[in-house]
This record gives sequence, C-alpha cells and structure tokens, in this order.
Amino acid sequence: MALFKKIGSFFTPTPEASRWKKLAPYLVIVLFFVAALVAGTYPWEYTNSPDFCGSSCHIHPSEVSSYQQSPHAQVKCVECHIGRAFIGNQITRKIGDFKHVTAMIFSTYEYPLHVKSLRPAPEICEQCHSSDKYSNDTLHEYIHYVPDQENSEFSTYLSMNTGGGTFEEGLGGGVHWHAQNTVLYYPTDKSEQEIPYAKSYDEEAGIWTEYVDVNSDFDPYDVEDEDLMEMDCVTCHNRISHSVNSPNEAVDSAMARDQISTSIPEIKFKAVEALTGDYEGLDQAGMAIDKLESYYREIYPDFYEENSVLIFEAVEEINKIYTDNVFPEQKIDWDTHSDNIGHQEVPGCFRCHDGKHLEISGIPISVECNTCHTLPVQVGPEEQIAILEFNETTQPTKHNSPNWVVLHQYAFDEELDEEYGICSTCHDVTDWDTGNDTSFCSNALCHGGGEDYLDFEVFKTPDLLRNLILNLPHYPNSFELDEEWHARTTPEEERFYMLDVVHDEADYSEFEAIEDGLDCTDCHEGESPIAPASREKCIACHGETEEGWVALTEKFESNPHDGHYGDLLCTTCHKNFGPYRNPCALCHEDIPYVEN
Repeated sequence: MALFKKIGSFFTPTPEASRWKKLAPYLVIVLFFVAALVAGTYPWEYTNSPDFCGSSCHIHPSEVSSYQQSPHAQVKCVECHIGRAFIGNQITRKIGDFKHVTAMIFSTYEYPLHVKSLRPAPEICEQCHSSDKYSNDTLHEYIHYVPDQENSEFSTYLSMNTGGGTFEEGLGGGVHWHAQNTVLYYPTDKSEQEIPYAKSYDEEAGIWTEYVDVNSDFDPYDVEDEDLMEMDCVTCHNRISHSVNSPNEAVDSAMARDQISTSIPEIKFKAVEALTGDYEGLDQAGMAIDKLESYYREIYPDFYEENSVLIFEAVEEINKIYTDNVFPEQKIDWDTHSDNIGHQEVPGCFRCHDGKHLEISGIPISVECNTCHTLPVQVGPEEQIAILEFNETTQPTKHNSPNWVVLHQYAFDEELDEEYGICSTCHDVTDWDTGNDTSFCSNALCHGGGEDYLDFEVFKTPDLLRNLILNLPHYPNSFELDEEWHARTTPEEERFYMLDVVHDEADYSEFEAIEDGLDCTDCHEGESPIAPASREKCIACHGETEEGWVALTEKFESNPHDGHYGDLLCTTCHKNFGPYRNPCALCHEDIPYVEN
C-alpha cells in the first residue's frame, strides 16, 4: 500500500513541489512511450526483413536463392509483396496474409509454388520505374558459346526500343506501349503461357479490339470480364526478382564471367548435358556432375594434367548452378517457372505476338520484329563492330502490314529483285533463305535458327493463310512509292512504261492500249498504282463469266477460280508487274507457286 502511495505522489506532486518534481512524471511517460515504440519497431522491422522472410516464414530455398541472384537483391521483400503505403494499410495487409502462415504450419500448400496475386504494378513497380518517363534505345550484347569442342564464342547484338513516355509528348511506343495502353488477356494456365484471347483499348477512338487464337477452340463469348487479367509490368517481367535460369543461359553466363573456363574442351556441351540429366535428387545430380572430372581425366589426359584446377573449378560452378536453380522437394526446376522476357526458350512475347491472334477482320496482332528491337546480328569475337540495321528511313507501304514479317517470304522473287531491286535496294539479300547469317535476310535467328518459338511454319493454318493470301503484295517494291522515278519521268513516259509492263507478253500491246485511251487510273483508284485493282475493274475488260474462269484453270488440282476462299482480288494471283503466282501452293505442295 505504501508503494502505491509513493507512485501516486510521484505522478501527482503537490503545488509546493519543485519544478523538477513536477516535470519528472512527464519525462517518465515520454521515456516509456519511446521505449515502447523502440521495442515495437524492432520486431516490425525484423519481420519486414529478407532474413525473416527467408528463414522464419518462407523456408523454401528456391525463393531465397532466386531472390539473392536477382536484380532486386537489395530491395526488401515487403517493398513488392506488401508495398509502400500508410503503416495502417501495411499492418492490414500483413494480417490478411496470415493464411500463408497457417498453410506453412499445416503444410496445406501445393508444389510447385505459384503466386496467385500481387499488388498492382502502379503501386509497386512504378514507385521506382515510371512508365511516363521515356527511355532511349539501348544496345544489348548477349554472349553465347557453341556446344562444340572449341566452345566457339559469338555475340548477339540488338538495339532495344524500350520506348515509354506519354502520348501527350508524342511518345508511348516501343516495348512499353503495353504499359501505356489498356490491354486485357485471358490465360488458361497458372504460368500464363497459354493466352488464347486478348483485347486492347484505343483511348482516342474509344473502342476495344479483340484478338482470338485461331488455332485454339476458345470462344470469346465464354469469358467474363472478371476472368480477364490486365497487362502490367509483371506480365512480362514475371521473374525479375525470382529468376530460374535455363541451363544454356546459366552456363553461357558463367563462361562469359570466366567462372567456367572456355579453354576446357567441350565444356559448354558437357555442362549443359550434366545439368539437364534426369535425377531423383540433389545427391544423384551432384554425383553425376562430379563425374565430369573423371571424364576429362580419361578423354583429355594431357589437358587434365596441366589444367586440373580449371576442371575442379568448373565442376564446382556447375554444381552451384544446379543447386541454385533446381529444388526437387519443391518440384521446381528449369521448366516450372518460365521467364516471359524475350521469346527464345519460352513463348514470352509470342504468347500473343505469334501471328495466330486475329481480330474479326483477319488482321493479326503485329509480329513486326523492329517494333521492339532491331533485327539481331551475330558476330564472332574477332569482329569489333556489329552492323545493326536501323529502320529510320521511310518504309514501303506494304511493310505496314501487321503481318509483313510473315508475308515477306512469299512475296520475294530473286529474278524480279535482280532486275528491279525489290528488296536489295534496302537489304542485303545474299542467301536469303539459308539462315546462315551471311546477310541481313539470311539471319539465322529468323530463318530456322533452332528457336522453338520462331518458326514461320506455325502460320500455315487455314484462317491465317486466307489472311496471307489477301495481303500478298501485287507488285514489286520499285513500283510502289519510288518518288525519284516519278520525278525523272514525264506523265506520258510513266504511263507508257506501266502499260508496257502490264501488257509485256499480251496480244494487246501498250501502243494499242494508249490508242484506246487506257490509263493507270482505269485500273487503280489513284494516280499511282498503290492500291490493287478491284475485281470490278478487271471484269470490265476481261468479261469472262465465273464459269469460264473455272474452266480455264481446270488443270489445277486446286482450282484457283473455284477455291474455298471465295472471291479474291484478281491481283492475288495475276501479278501484272511480275510472274503469275498461285497462293494455293502455300498448302498444296504439288502445285507450282510461280508460273510465267
């Protein structure tokens, strides 16, 4: 009782008490609250630390390992998973995540772990990375090694059109167009690798454009708005903080940093081979990788005797690559968590930009390579400069076709190019269809470079072929918008030349055409032959009946005038400024594609 009286007198001093006695209670109260605040702050800060997340809660080594080797290794976990917000909001969000604690305690989660929801990117990513800020193009070098005995080195260079910025500034293009526009999509799997449906909103026009994968059985009427995902930063940058590198990427990176010596014969091949083996666990994988040491001792004894240290270091690094990326207990490996940046080892960009996603009119989502980057250029280590082709000049009108990347292989003609410079005026077309990297048009990364998701054969589906056929150019590039040619010729010379080409092998000569008053505009809508002639224009002179046209082409197994694509433009096949082309040959291999 006496103690309580003393405490009471301390906090309630008499009026006659000294100034210090009157201040003492307040000082004690302040010190108490400061001590309580400090005591409460430490556990709050600790529970927000990566150490706590990685050791006390998220005890899955895959998440910790991938985080530590990511570009965000210095960013706290809570910065992304809870976000920067008022402390009250943070506390509420932490309480809401208590379900994960119970899942860990009672082991009710399923492997492999996939995040089901994240804070919206504008609240997280854009706190540091502003999409309104324009980013200059950046040059990227990717160093690779061939799996041969010499581990031949080569670099792939490309200039990335990052883009960004606001439309008010006349910007907003490039890769980050997707962050500046509203794009919704419907994934059918947890990792969002299958996207049969997407739509984008044109804010200026106020309309939505829908795209459906024509190779899928997806019906857009089956999807509800609440089932759609809105595209944001993590749609593509999905592994920016928890990356799982593929064996090929990981080994290339280690070799480029000299952590695996490039002087070791076959090491690129043997390392990838060891990493991709089918193992029951880490111990079995480790023993298989360790056998590389005995392989080099037996197969390359002379090299082993002089460079055993290099081999030991390589084996150690390969083991580290495996343990950093493969976690058998969590069912996580190279294939379970795809990185959607790029489109080489996983679909990535080609989940939508694959030429198969068409709108109702048949126009696809663009597959134009240089929307995002220049065409990749491969060079060897002895070459100092990679010559990148930048498309800064005005492109021909036909290049604006959303699917020109697919179309161009069907439009190119070597004989016409040799005579008129259809493509070689701007591009190096040497060995254009070989994929041997001897020229711009032979680029192996486009033409059969072994990339699973970069094969133009994927476009040969019925619906896509109809779109291809309808969009094939009807004349060579040199007759399209050649301002210099038009400038150095008189209207009479131009007219005569055009009619000469049109009627080159016809009984109806250019002289007879001029005498009859035939002019360019009698076939084309404009003064220059930019737009193809309509069926009606052709029929006006060539008045055969439909039955007559069918009879003329009865020799073809697939009759162009009685085909399953319906009425096509006459210029689809009859190329007045070039040889006749039969697009049916795109599917019917027994039919010649080009006939004079």
